[in-house]
Amino acid sequence: MRPTSRPGSASLEEGWCCLGNGSKRRPPADAVRRGAEAVSTFEEMKEPDDQDTDGEKSVTSKSEGKKSLRSSKSESRSPVEEDNTFLEDDTDETFTEGEGSYLEEDSDEEHLEGSLSSFQYDDLQSTTVPQQTPAPAVEEAEEEVKKKISERFFYDYMDLASMPFVTLDSNIPLDLLTLVHSFGYECRKRANLQLLDDSIAMYIAGNQLIFLNLKTKEQIYLRSSSGEGIGVIGVHPHKTYFTVAEKGSFPDIIIYEYPSLRPYRILRDGTEKGYAYVDFNYSGTLLASVGSNPDYTLTIWNWKEEQPILRTKAFSQEVFKVTFNPDNEEQLTTSGSGHIKFWEMAFTFTGLKLQGSLGRFGKTTTTDIEGYMELPDGKVLSGSEWGNMLLWEGGLIKVELCRGTSKSCHNGPINQITLYEGEVITVGSDGYVRIWDFETIDTADIIDETGLLEIEPINELQVDKNVNLFSMIKMNETGNNFWLAQDASGAIWKLDLSFSNITQDPECLFSFHSGAIEAVAVSPLTYLMATTGLDCSVRIYDFASKTPLAQMKFKQGGTALVWVPRMVNFTGAQIIVGFEDGVVRILELYDPKGLTIFAGRKKILDADIQLKQVFKPHTACVTALAYERDGEILATGSKDQTVFFFEVERDYKPIGYINTPGPVCQLMWSPMSHPESTLLIICENGYILEAPLPTIKQEEDDHDVVSYEIKDMRIKCFHFSSVKSKILRLIEIEKRERQRELKEKIREERRNKLAAEMGEDGEKEFQEEEEEEEEEEEEEEEPLPEIFIPSTPSPILCGFYSEPGKFWVSLGDYDSGFLYHCEFPPCDESSDFKEQKDEPIDVRYLEDTEDNPIRTITFNINKVMMFCGMKNGAIRVYVLNQNDPSLTSLVDYWHFNMHDNNYGCIKSIASSFDDRFLVTAGADGNIFVFNIFSEFMLRKDMKAKVPSPRFGIETEPIPEDIEDPKAYSIENARRKREHDKLMKEVEEIKARKREKIKALRNEFCKLLEMNEELPKHMQFKRTDFDVDSQIRAEMHRKTAFKIQQVEKELAWEKEKHELGLMKLKNRYKSKPGDDYEDPKDLQAIKEAQVYMGDFNLKTAPDYKIPEHMRINAAKKEEELGHLDSLVHGNKRHMNKCILSLRDLKVAVVEEIQCLVQELKNIQSTLHISKHIPIPKIPQIHPEEVPEKRFQYDEETLLNFKQQQMQSNDEKSPGVEQIGSGGPGGGFLKLSSGKDGDLTTRDSISRSSKASTFSLDIPKCMEFEKAEPTDVELEIMKRDEIKHVYMQQYLVNRIEELVVTFDAELRLLRHQKLKLDTQMKLSDLHHVTLFQEILLLKNFEKQENILQERVNSLDKEEQYMQWKINETLKEMEEKKNEITKLQEQEKALYAGFQAAIGENNKFANFLMKVLKKKIKRVKKKEVEGDADEDEESEESSEEESSLESDEDESESEDEVFDDSICPTNCDVALFELALQLREKRLDIEEALVEEKKIVDNLKKEYDTLSKKVKIVATNLNAAEEALEAYQREKQQRLNELLVVIPLKLHQIEYVVFGEIPSDLSGTLVFSNHALRRLQERIRELQEENSKQQKLNKEWRERRKQLIREKREMTKTIHKMEETVRQLMISKFGRVVNLEALQTLSVNTTLEELKIRKLQKELANAKEMKMWEEKIAQMRWELMMKTKEHTRKLYQMNDLCIEKKKLDSRLNTLQNQQGNAFQGPREADAVAREEVTELIQLQAERISALKEEIALLRRKGGLILPPIQSPKEKQIQPVDL
Repeated sequence: MRPTSRPGSASLEEGWCCLGNGSKRRPPADAVRRGAEAVSTFEEMKEPDDQDTDGEKSVTSKSEGKKSLRSSKSESRSPVEEDNTFLEDDTDETFTEGEGSYLEEDSDEEHLEGSLSSFQYDDLQSTTVPQQTPAPAVEEAEEEVKKKISERFFYDYMDLASMPFVTLDSNIPLDLLTLVHSFGYECRKRANLQLLDDSIAMYIAGNQLIFLNLKTKEQIYLRSSSGEGIGVIGVHPHKTYFTVAEKGSFPDIIIYEYPSLRPYRILRDGTEKGYAYVDFNYSGTLLASVGSNPDYTLTIWNWKEEQPILRTKAFSQEVFKVTFNPDNEEQLTTSGSGHIKFWEMAFTFTGLKLQGSLGRFGKTTTTDIEGYMELPDGKVLSGSEWGNMLLWEGGLIKVELCRGTSKSCHNGPINQITLYEGEVITVGSDGYVRIWDFETIDTADIIDETGLLEIEPINELQVDKNVNLFSMIKMNETGNNFWLAQDASGAIWKLDLSFSNITQDPECLFSFHSGAIEAVAVSPLTYLMATTGLDCSVRIYDFASKTPLAQMKFKQGGTALVWVPRMVNFTGAQIIVGFEDGVVRILELYDPKGLTIFAGRKKILDADIQLKQVFKPHTACVTALAYERDGEILATGSKDQTVFFFEVERDYKPIGYINTPGPVCQLMWSPMSHPESTLLIICENGYILEAPLPTIKQEEDDHDVVSYEIKDMRIKCFHFSSVKSKILRLIEIEKRERQRELKEKIREERRNKLAAEMGEDGEKEFQEEEEEEEEEEEEEEEPLPEIFIPSTPSPILCGFYSEPGKFWVSLGDYDSGFLYHCEFPPCDESSDFKEQKDEPIDVRYLEDTEDNPIRTITFNINKVMMFCGMKNGAIRVYVLNQNDPSLTSLVDYWHFNMHDNNYGCIKSIASSFDDRFLVTAGADGNIFVFNIFSEFMLRKDMKAKVPSPRFGIETEPIPEDIEDPKAYSIENARRKREHDKLMKEVEEIKARKREKIKALRNEFCKLLEMNEELPKHMQFKRTDFDVDSQIRAEMHRKTAFKIQQVEKELAWEKEKHELGLMKLKNRYKSKPGDDYEDPKDLQAIKEAQVYMGDFNLKTAPDYKIPEHMRINAAKKEEELGHLDSLVHGNKRHMNKCILSLRDLKVAVVEEIQCLVQELKNIQSTLHISKHIPIPKIPQIHPEEVPEKRFQYDEETLLNFKQQQMQSNDEKSPGVEQIGSGGPGGGFLKLSSGKDGDLTTRDSISRSSKASTFSLDIPKCMEFEKAEPTDVELEIMKRDEIKHVYMQQYLVNRIEELVVTFDAELRLLRHQKLKLDTQMKLSDLHHVTLFQEILLLKNFEKQENILQERVNSLDKEEQYMQWKINETLKEMEEKKNEITKLQEQEKALYAGFQAAIGENNKFANFLMKVLKKKIKRVKKKEVEGDADEDEESEESSEEESSLESDEDESESEDEVFDDSICPTNCDVALFELALQLREKRLDIEEALVEEKKIVDNLKKEYDTLSKKVKIVATNLNAAEEALEAYQREKQQRLNELLVVIPLKLHQIEYVVFGEIPSDLSGTLVFSNHALRRLQERIRELQEENSKQQKLNKEWRERRKQLIREKREMTKTIHKMEETVRQLMISKFGRVVNLEALQTLSVNTTLEELKIRKLQKELANAKEMKMWEEKIAQMRWELMMKTKEHTRKLYQMNDLCIEKKKLDSRLNTLQNQQGNAFQGPREADAVAREEVTELIQLQAERISALKEEIALLRRKGGLILPPIQSPKEKQIQPVDL
């Protein structure tokens, strides 16, 4: 630990102070130790498992190691109260049992020297504090007076807050950097937004706790006490205290009072590394904390006494949250990664325990649980990763809640669930806040196997797009329902959840970067800074006035940013940004207040950003941007291992790029002090390059450049090789050398001392000691550290130029801890970068950077301060000498932890243009602005000046942005252009080649045509045109190979699409129709109708026999036959079993006989004393083989013959002749040798084989007896042992066979007894069935009569119903025809009215002519008119009006003459009126006819309806009579006695434990039916509960519908009144619009309808004609098919016959072939003829060749072919 200098304490103003400006080094200390620690030791925490019921011990003190650690960190408490006391005894309070008081425990610790003086011993109450009491002394321990910490005691904040570190003996001030403002917010940290009162919000930012005034936006800071970060914060329910849970090694929980911000209590030893969550109980007396990795310790604290009550391990994985149940403070809940756990504080026989129960997910997928809520009845409602809510009860998921149609409650995880005013509020990562009904959730239960219950939210609020709500907290504003929301996308929102007419829209109070900030840059002119991060935004801040100014969003995240220097843009209004997709954008910043103000512009911002230029030089993320010192060239570096150069003055025209050996991480141009402008390129993988200024070619045409790659640039390279192990080795050597020199010095002093005291004896003694020490040193000396070079090169983090050709670099991983000074080797173009290994020329040791390397470095203007950003988020400032490029003064430094130590690595650091401010940006999303120590004071009203807009900036077109991440880079676009150009040239060459090929092909086709025109004997063959036949074969082979390769490549896709098509077809095939009903459902409904709910007894008077259970004599006879077949089958099976057992016995007896024979043979060789009794051979009794009675042999026949002869002697000769007919021919004759012996040949053979070894024994007796030798004796002894063993084995085998057979026999006997029982039952059932058959035959005749009557009536009813349906159909058709005729009549009038026109003065006359009635038929017309008059009453209003017009026309018939056209009247119209009148009369006649038909059909329908009623009545009566007869038959059947054997356990009807004598009141019921009844009871209960719920829901729905109906009725009335008023105002009265619409006829539409009907009729006729043709063709096809089939049969028969003839012919040839085997004369003659023919053909061939040769010559004389004289004689021979 480094010593620190302590500043003076700062005063508090009005309860607030900027506590972060003071400084002190890290470890905070315990001011005074806790009163006393419990006596019992802290037991080892066990891992919770699935059966988790943790009963953890009460918390106790740590081990001695922990005590020493704590004592080393302890400091004194500073009394800050008026009476300067921290203990009080108002209630006779004393210390707890333990080691002693605060003072006694810590009085001997060195760190209390300066603080104990502030305590006055007189302030302590005079209470005796005894030493630690022994365990047996219980009474003395109980008498100890306990002391508690005073409620008015506070710690000193300055003693707790972490301070910066400053090296000793340096003049660096502690306030070198002072925190001015924080622009960041860790929006992804849990519970990182707390509210202390209406206007003060609190959140964590790195090592700071920030208090933000929501109204004034001012910030106040509290420093972390550990200096290693803050884990989590929490607020007391009364808002009077808040907790700060630290991070670090055994961090503390500090509880501050609000609003004084004084440290009130410190809780120690709650976890190892950091806290994940804290929560107060509802009353605020207890605090629960849970640790983070690795221990996840759950601790319950009595925080006011700084003592833990209970402690246990929460879970083995990450725990997100812990909370008390607000309704039961003895219950807690924790949740986290893949778990939720329910805890309870319970008293057991060993004391207070914390018992945990792990939630079981069951069928539900395991999920991380971020948000949950405890319900008042103990249930817990939690969220899930997929957005549904899980209701937990008893450690199990009771139900999963979702929205309608199984939609999730939120599209993503639910991060918070809250109960507020009887409503459940859920906060989701989808940006929605939804309100749910608490009663619905509390009473939710499973309704089906899915476990899902659908509910709908009461209200919902979508905050905004791309919002990820993480937590929400209620604002205490009276009369408002405002909430503060933490947005993980980087914002703090104010939400109004009142959901009323005056609800305010969501308001974004603050906006921040979400996630890591990659780069920061400051303006070269003013106090402006720009930042960019992976959240795809670029933001501008005024850090002087602490104000965010503007931001701009993009599609990709920003990775590099530079403020354009003044040499390029004098106003300092441009920034250049690199992005993840390789795009570089130039943005322009301006003050919009300087623009022309347009009308309607609501709000003018202080600054705005506009895209000025965009280009894409890289294909991967841009990591570095750098402007050359003169501002002429821009260099961009990327992870795609390229550096691109642009010419700035020519609108960033690309110059070219160079390739690098690794991903680029930093670019730096040489400063003005260097003679040449060079670019330092630092790669991550250990390569550092130096590139010269690229040459700019002015006149080069850009279109002629194939690629932008610069290949002739002379680049220097330095490949870093690790030297850390060498450095450590040298340090160890120097260390040992110093130790050796020190030992030599000590030895020399001792030697001189001994020489002075003892003389020569001392010299000898010294030499002996020296020799012993040298031997010990040689043995003890350890080897030097080995030279180690890591296999993976350490990454280079940052670097900078020192001198021309030299530079400093900082490395990570193994090589961290040093700054390395390197020098570029001379440029060698022939060397390879990868093989090059270079070592630094100098190093500088950096203290405490072994695991915490420097990530970024920057300097102030005069290079006297080097600002370093560390990996752990700390800021380090080295104070240097001026003009010190070798960093010889790199010793003194200032170090302070600001960003988060775990994930707050500083990504970028920059100082302002005047060195007054320092800005740091970290991976934790925080941006801190510091004031650099200066003698000049800053003005409070300081504000940055935003550049004014350029002239005409508002009219400039915004360049098109590159939003597609796959867009071509500059180089790829150039290559693509060149590739396209090349492809175009290639296509042109191909086109020219194709033209040539086409010309050659045309020429070839002409040659082929010329060849075709030649005579055949002169034509060339097609193959003669092939230059090389192998070329064509090779082309075909390659084509086939390519096709095969393409098929292989597309095989997977083909199979995939074929399967998809097949599935699609199957799906649409299996898709049922709209009227489809599942057969299973129909069967279930049928079964329910037949069986469900009707268990009446057959003896009941109202028992109705179902159709399928009705019995008649035929069914009973079938049942009786089935019973007989079953009985016969069972008996037959039993007989087979008995016969098989008998066969087994025969086989066993045969085997026993063989074994007995073998046994006898063995015993013949053994001494009689060693004989075992031979088992008795079982016998086969005659009754066991009854079939043998029909078998006989020769001896039986001889005996029978003797008996016959004896009987013949006694009888007469006649009788003798009759009796000599011979014994029965029905017997089976056995072969001789098979007399009653059951031993077969196989058994005899077996016995003979088994006894072969004993056959040679008698032969031994033939030799003379001699005394056996020793070998013979040994052989005899062996044989004897063998025979004894075989004897015993055979006896055991016989017994085993007997026992096995006896077991089989007993088993068969048991089966036989069961079968006997079944046969008896079947006999009884047979008797019952026979009695039922007799009874049913008596009822059969009358039943058949009744059934026939029912069937006939049923058929009659069905026929009449069919006729009624046909009549109704016909009536409907006639009515449609009547309607069509009426419409035709309307169309006729409307068409005539349209032809007349509006202003025709003869309109009335022509209309009367049209409407005049003419009697075309005398009597029939009169009758028709009468009928028409009768029908007119039933017609519509239009028809009645037409009839009235016709009556008027009749009355005026005498006035006008319709036979003459009036003068001046259009003759065409008059003739049209006459024609239409005829058409009208035709229509009217058709109407009369149709109406007559309709009347007849009505009469027929009425008649049929009456008949149907009568038939239905008769059918019902017949069915009732049949049912009564069936009931009577069933009653008669019930009177028959049926025997049912029952076992005692089947009888449940007992009286006083005994079976009653009268069982007439009992009922025999099957177990299956009984179970069905019991299950049905449960089903009915469940259905009842479901129906009650549905009834309740539908009642609510009905009430809602009634209300809606009432509202709709009111609305309808209002609209009707409005319509009525509009009609009156427009028409003067209420008009029937429907009638008005029906009266108006569309003539064109009617004509089109008529034409449509005519077309349909023509189409129907044509369709009928084609159907007849199709039927005719089908008939012809069928006849042709039959004829073809018949011919195929004939062909088959002929083929079979041919096959038979071929086989016969082959047989005959084979038989006759032997006669013609020798040489035949005919064969010789034929051979000679063939030889002559071949010679003749050869001569003709030669003649033809000569002729061809002549023809090829020009003017050749063609001679006739030469024929030999034999040619005419030889005839062709059939071969």
